[in-house]
Amino acid sequence: MLPMTPSDTLAGLSARRLAEFARAEAAAYARARPRTRAALQAGAAPWLNAVPMHWMRDWPMPFPILVDRARGARLTDIDGITLDDFCLGDTGSMFGHSPAPVARAIRRQARRGLTYMLPSEAALQAGQLLTDTFGPFRWQIATTATDANRFALRVARAVTGRPRVLVFNGCYHGTVDDTMVALDRGRTVARPGLVGQVQDLTRGAVAVEFNDLAAVEAALAQGDIAAILTEPVMTNSCMVLPETGFLAGLRDLATRHGALLMIDETHTQSSGHGGYTRVHGLQPDIFVVGKCVAGGVPTAVWGLSPAVADRFAAYDATRPPGHSGMGTTLSANPMQFAALVATLAEVATPAAFALMDRGAARLAAGLAAAIDRHGLPWHVGRVGARVEFICAPGPLRNGTEAAAAHCPPVEAAIHTGLLNRGALIAPFHNMMLVSPATKKGQIDRLIAAFDQVLAALTDGDAA
Repeated sequence: MLPMTPSDTLAGLSARRLAEFARAEAAAYARARPRTRAALQAGAAPWLNAVPMHWMRDWPMPFPILVDRARGARLTDIDGITLDDFCLGDTGSMFGHSPAPVARAIRRQARRGLTYMLPSEAALQAGQLLTDTFGPFRWQIATTATDANRFALRVARAVTGRPRVLVFNGCYHGTVDDTMVALDRGRTVARPGLVGQVQDLTRGAVAVEFNDLAAVEAALAQGDIAAILTEPVMTNSCMVLPETGFLAGLRDLATRHGALLMIDETHTQSSGHGGYTRVHGLQPDIFVVGKCVAGGVPTAVWGLSPAVADRFAAYDATRPPGHSGMGTTLSANPMQFAALVATLAEVATPAAFALMDRGAARLAAGLAAAIDRHGLPWHVGRVGARVEFICAPGPLRNGTEAAAAHCPPVEAAIHTGLLNRGALIAPFHNMMLVSPATKKGQIDRLIAAFDQVLAALTDGDAA
């Protein structure tokens, strides 16, 4: 038998076998969900492209799951199929679905009002808990991390008097326009595929590669960078970890060149209590966190260091009255504060993070062993409770390498194969989260399902 050529393979797998597996798994998924298919055919037409939010089309299965209920680290669809949930709302439910303290707080607050555009005593508690958890910042609240990043960037530009933000190629900071840039042969360009884009995004942003301090310094030397905006670990891509000294180098370069260092921990909260910043002793000027910070209630917060808060107060005192361009009416509502207090005080505890970290270590080791057992040139990345298998050798160094490692046909087939074996992972790349509610048995079932899928793709031994 002749050896396979590169065109016959994807990420070390037979392209033919992959296609056969994908077709069989898609058919099995559809057969198992007649009620879901019928409900979508009857009721999805009023929605644009048949889904309430466009990214719901990005799941790899033939049609979306219609969730009936979710609790802890499991969810059940309307066909009665229960799944071990390692997606957890793409981090929004990282502490499990409806943690009991949060559910109780929501019920209590619902009887006292949902929104009234004024603070409550819970707001005062929440502020102190945020400081106790993440550090001595001066806080503001938003509904999404996108908004938090957007508002904080206004402050960075205001206090520095500079127009541009430095971001990293392949970064993820929600849907902030300023971050929707990429590198093309060394030049900053608008990301391809943006809908209705008319402004020149390169006027307000510059992109460089992650882990490249020389490129960061060259960009800062131009003197027009207000802030470096980064995640401590690149996520929402194939995971890229910071090299030794990189984050400390960003802090040093920002200080020397008069820019602010802005850390977005919306995903890297998984690192431990207080996020990557607290676990690794980072010193950002601006700190942003969202998604799961209020246990699943839409909430984000952004904070300024005391020194930057003082600079902003001085700026704010001189600007004309009027719209600041920051804030939305339903942000800082009492439901958010109630959920924040419950989450920070009772759910996102050091003990919970320790439990999550142990479970994620077990998952990462099991996935890596399966990859080795089947002889695939892949690797596993982890940041605390967040684990990814990556269909390429690693570790990866930057966004360009992360984009090249992304293999959508392979990932889509594996995702559906795992679904059919009882495990749900995130649709965007291969992210899995371990929550405080995740049991060892669930982790072991996911490892076994992953092993079965790889066997079907490499040895033909489908489970």
